[in-house]
Amino acid sequence: MKATLEKLSREAGFGAYAYLNLQAETQTAISNYDVEWQQRYFEKSYALIDPVVRSARDQLEAFAWSNEASLRMSKERRTFYGEAGEFGIRSGITIPIKTGFGRMAMLTLASEEADFATGQSLNPALAASAVAQLHSRLEGLGAKPTHHTPIRMKSDELTCLRWSAEGKSMKAIAIIENTTYANVAFFLRNAKSALGATSLPQATAMAKEFGLI
Repeated sequence: MKATLEKLSREAGFGAYAYLNLQAETQTAISNYDVEWQQRYFEKSYALIDPVVRSARDQLEAFAWSNEASLRMSKERRTFYGEAGEFGIRSGITIPIKTGFGRMAMLTLASEEADFATGQSLNPALAASAVAQLHSRLEGLGAKPTHHTPIRMKSDELTCLRWSAEGKSMKAIAIIENTTYANVAFFLRNAKSALGATSLPQATAMAKEFGLI
């Protein structure tokens, strides 16, 4: 799938791609951006100030962007665009889609040329359809992300999640761990929240994907 994304980027005239899946406070990415930039982006929680992510949330429609517009932005966002530019990310086309339960995913094709993306033709409806198919395939294949938001979970939460992943009920986990049902429910609820999951099966799947259990 990553090879397909790289081929798509090149054929469209772009040098890089970034697929970003946003779930509550958890973000996962599949991208060929510089590894150092990906690490910095997630460690500094840049998704909270990224103008592209903000525009994607507001518009939910494909759009072109350029860091040349940063001159009219806040100092914080200008700094962000400046850092991205250091890694060859100066313009791009971003296609956001809704993925259910108030979540969204987006695909960005990026260029090192500040004026490249805004000169490209774009059909928002076709672009959204293509990204929806991409999202479905990535979810189905369980593609491993290249980076994700640091997830901090306590040992009790991870332990209960491991037992749940093995098919144990909350009642059984309480007996195994010599604790109460209420405690197990509390730990698993916290685990779901930390992962941005809406169900226990989703939480265990995400924890496995991230190598947490």
